[in-house]
Amino acid sequence: MQKTIKNITEFQGVGLHTGKKVSVKLIPADTDFGIIFKRVDLKDNNLIAATIDNVFSTERRTVLQCKKVKIETVEHLMASIYALSITNLLIEVDGPEIPILDGSAKLIIKKLQQTGLRNQNAQQNELSWSNYFKVEDGDSKIEFFPCSDLDITVKIDYESSVLNPQVARLKKLQDFESEIAPSRTFCFLHELSHLLNKNLIKGGNIDNSIVFVEEKTNADDLGKLKMHLSEKVKIIDKGILNNKNLYFKNEQARHKLLDLIGDLALSGCLVRGKIVATKPGHKINTIFTKKLISLNFNKMKTKKIKPIMKIDEIKKILPHREPFLFIDEIIEITNESVTGLKYVKSDEYYFKGHFPGAPVMPGVLQIEAMAQTGGILALNSVEDPENYLTYFMKIDKVKFKQKVEPDCTLIFKLKLLSPIRRGICHMEAKAYVDDKVVTEAELMAKIVKEKNE
Repeated sequence: MQKTIKNITEFQGVGLHTGKKVSVKLIPADTDFGIIFKRVDLKDNNLIAATIDNVFSTERRTVLQCKKVKIETVEHLMASIYALSITNLLIEVDGPEIPILDGSAKLIIKKLQQTGLRNQNAQQNELSWSNYFKVEDGDSKIEFFPCSDLDITVKIDYESSVLNPQVARLKKLQDFESEIAPSRTFCFLHELSHLLNKNLIKGGNIDNSIVFVEEKTNADDLGKLKMHLSEKVKIIDKGILNNKNLYFKNEQARHKLLDLIGDLALSGCLVRGKIVATKPGHKINTIFTKKLISLNFNKMKTKKIKPIMKIDEIKKILPHREPFLFIDEIIEITNESVTGLKYVKSDEYYFKGHFPGAPVMPGVLQIEAMAQTGGILALNSVEDPENYLTYFMKIDKVKFKQKVEPDCTLIFKLKLLSPIRRGICHMEAKAYVDDKVVTEAELMAKIVKEKNE
């Protein structure tokens, strides 16, 4: 079942990469709300949904962005939320980055546990797949095997003289708090200058990370890097900076597993399957999560799903009629999102005149179909939708990425970019064929009550 927390809880700290002090407030949310970040230091367009589509950067951390507003280093918080099966949460943040704390998820998950969890009267969405697949990026690889539960194995090998090859495994999420959450972030000493030059790790120090030293180094040779790490730095031999003790022999593999769970959490679904990751990082974690989601979209097309609305129910809400009604079914709808289908058949009237030798569904009709699906979402916010109309005010950021040819299923997914206010509905819209985005846009509509003559 879906879950939220019982009470508001807070924590504060410094961002690893921005170096800015930030406060985070975790607030219970209603069913189907999802996980949403709110930048309370900004006035407008300050909501960022924790979804894989909002991943903006994966360099050394996961950065989410919506409407040019970012929230950085979300992976440890997202992993903790996911491990406790929390599905609905508003996260208010007064800065650009989630605090790094001690470099692990231990303090975050403790906060969440202390406030308590509350079951909600709705089911979680699930992601699974019935076949093996893999994704690769350079020397990184993630493999998926069908399984009824989530079982994750991570292998790392950096060909280092001080960080040996390691393997970590998590067989059940209930063990996350004790086995994975305490594992701290890590890097090599020779990487630090490069990262600082890229405007990263401004908040990094020897208290919130494990630093491996490949070559014998004197503290006096560090220069400005010593001041950044703190005056407590003393390096004599190869190994770990300041001879810090590890919590586990394979702590680094466990931390990579922590990061992988945090990125998987951006699917917004309970994942079922056996995952084997070799040298994972945020980039390949994101590639894998998108692939798993896309395979489920494909499954949704072929699987017989009982629609929420068929054509007759749609006609009761929308005023459109053939040949200008472009959606056949609504298969999912919440207060914030809607999913609709259009079965594109070879005998569609527009194929007769639109490149008849190589028929393609006109892009403007795809946008119209999106708008009609969005109309269902907009009218779902009023008690008597049959007495209202939606008039579109603006269509923005339109991109046509793939041809839409006969005998396919168009899947339209729309979600609110901001709450509906004064009848104004602002939505992000994407159309898929199989696992590929074919068209995307932002739509703005106004809900207007129909005048009865």
